[in-house]
Amino acid sequence: MQKREIARLNLLNLKQKNAANLVLQRVFIFRVVTLMLLSIVVLSGFIVGGWFAGNSRINRFFAQIHIWQAHPPMWIEAPMVNDEYLLIPTLALLLVMFVVMKLSPQPRVWSQRLVVGILMILTLRYVLWRSLSTLNVDNPLNGAISLGLFALEILMLCSSLIDLFLMLNIKERHREADEKSIAVINGEFTPSVDIFIPTYNEPEFIVRRTIIGCQALDYPQKNIYLLDDNRRLEMRELAEELGCRYISRANNKHAKAGNLNNALTRTSSELIVVFDADFVPTKNFLTRTVGFFQDESIAILQTPQSFYNADPIARNLGLENILTPDEEIFHRHIQSIRDSSESAICAGTSFIIRRAALEKTGNFVTESLSEDYFTGVNLAAHGYRIIYLNELLSAGLAAENIAAYATQRLRWAQGTLQGLFIKSNPLIVPGFSFTQRIAHLGGFLTWFTTFSRIYFLLMPLAYSFLGVIPIRANFPELIYFWLPLYLVNLSVFAWLNKYSRSAFLSDIYFLVLCFPLALTVMQSMLRPFSKGFKVTPKGISSDRYTFNWKLASPLIILFIATALSLWQNICMSIVKQSMAKEIPAMAEQTIGMGLGWLWSIYNIIMIGAAILVLLDAPKTNKFEWFDLRRVVQLTIGNDNFWGVTTMISEVGAEIALTQQPPMNLVVSQPVTIKIAEENLHLAGEIVSTGFANEFPTIRIHFESVSLSQHRRLVEMLFCRPGQWKRQNAPGELGSLWLLLRILLKPRIIFDRKVDVSPVTVAKV
Repeated sequence: MQKREIARLNLLNLKQKNAANLVLQRVFIFRVVTLMLLSIVVLSGFIVGGWFAGNSRINRFFAQIHIWQAHPPMWIEAPMVNDEYLLIPTLALLLVMFVVMKLSPQPRVWSQRLVVGILMILTLRYVLWRSLSTLNVDNPLNGAISLGLFALEILMLCSSLIDLFLMLNIKERHREADEKSIAVINGEFTPSVDIFIPTYNEPEFIVRRTIIGCQALDYPQKNIYLLDDNRRLEMRELAEELGCRYISRANNKHAKAGNLNNALTRTSSELIVVFDADFVPTKNFLTRTVGFFQDESIAILQTPQSFYNADPIARNLGLENILTPDEEIFHRHIQSIRDSSESAICAGTSFIIRRAALEKTGNFVTESLSEDYFTGVNLAAHGYRIIYLNELLSAGLAAENIAAYATQRLRWAQGTLQGLFIKSNPLIVPGFSFTQRIAHLGGFLTWFTTFSRIYFLLMPLAYSFLGVIPIRANFPELIYFWLPLYLVNLSVFAWLNKYSRSAFLSDIYFLVLCFPLALTVMQSMLRPFSKGFKVTPKGISSDRYTFNWKLASPLIILFIATALSLWQNICMSIVKQSMAKEIPAMAEQTIGMGLGWLWSIYNIIMIGAAILVLLDAPKTNKFEWFDLRRVVQLTIGNDNFWGVTTMISEVGAEIALTQQPPMNLVVSQPVTIKIAEENLHLAGEIVSTGFANEFPTIRIHFESVSLSQHRRLVEMLFCRPGQWKRQNAPGELGSLWLLLRILLKPRIIFDRKVDVSPVTVAKV
């Protein structure tokens, strides 16, 4: 016994030493990264300060740069021809893009590589022009702002070039899933599966539908566990009622990661599936995914996240059935190109993981708020593969108001950037290839480009209020160097990302959180572990419009300042143009001013739309209503009627009757409904009547729904294989028209009705 106790103490001491070493390593990395960044900032500050102070050596240095910029190489100058001839390269490239997209409506290997190659060449050409000809360093003020703009523009272009590099390969696994699933369907490969549903503060009705959906999965060897991290009595009772297993723990250490790790010690199946408490799988989730694990090198298979409600930005703009969800560009496009470079990301829900690999590498990573991402990084560093199956096999609840949306995105930013200071940092962890590191670098740079975008928003103010010209470029140069890159990029943006988002609408999604996101990035770099895990609120309802002043305040100030700067910039441009006729030297000062006021007009449109997004529209019903067609038979009194559902939810349905109902229909009248295709009988009462497309309609509220009936409803609404369909984002011209329409016709003025609204899903 004494030897055993000594061995136990030695093991405990070893663990404590290892933990201490990990802490020291993390602190060291944190200090190195912070020191490097601060060194760059401080050095730049000293140089600019010396320039303003008139240091002769710094002045001579920038004077020489000014001479070089004023006399660029011949090959970097625009041809001395009429402006219409300078448009020929742009028109030719646009024609090539149009032909390629017609021949290949969806990107293929040859078409995507051709388009990506052209964009890379145009980007490098643009960088050469910007660096050798357009920098304005004739005085310290112009120079500091011009060089700052160029540096942040290069940051944006580096992020873009990384994405283009990853797009040179395409990987889709649909055919592979077809082949792998045969062994599962035939019963030849059916490893045991534990399904984890971690929950903290989600309402009971949301968790209930997730458990029911998991129980409906077509798979023999599955165990379902509700992981309650808030020790709620209603969750324990829910698990007992539905017949799933319940696990809780004494504390909330390490938040979701700690909750999952606790469950690992109390379960034993070969594979583990994780669904967030609001995500419901389709019945074929496991048959489409488990087969991949016949390959022992695979540790994680991630599937996309889709949503059964509109995100708050689409809903607040009144574009629920037009805009694609915010996360769509990541799950439809970015994950696919990362999969081709063996750098797919574990996204926290709707994934399946091999227990043996997880336990071998130390379980779920607890050092970051993004435990999912860095658990995948840790597994990949040990030689395991993280793959991505781009099929919609589950759906969850998107953030329901703009505050919840902000909470979620800011947590993602902090959690990702914490990766720079932990052992599982993908940029330095051993075992990664160069391509994998580049892919993960692109992910980090995405958050830092927030500063670039804010700088771009502020730049028109420098034109008018400071008299700064940060880009020295005349109209022919803009046509020859900038216009080809901009228009070609704009024309193929949606095509390259599989129509998941348009460029204009992407700017709206960015603007909404640009300032709090920039603050979060700065805090994460200086104090990465200062904030804990914040759960995204779910099950929110509201019966009135509410405006988020906290998020809107900086945007309102920026909108007013930009409008004033536009007016001043136009006036200044007119005055200087008129003076240039009498004073030729004045013409030099007008170069680039036209770009300034065009820039201001674009910013005003975008900021205005972003401010409207922050006005949350009412959402009175906690349950989602679906545009789902089912033939139904109604019994009202002694009469039977036939109809078709126009909307249906877990708590009610709206039905268009195919025959004239009796004249004495009244609210609260009892009714029995039979959904013929599902052979489902439900009792309810009439809550309203009306007409739609010349058909009489009635809305029914279900009453006394039994557990078996609720299971059938959930399976019908959420679990049908193939039911979740992707829609395409509107094109760039359509997006621009939508933005103008939103500004001229705000929802709060022209659409004040408060009602349930259907969500676009597959119609049957």
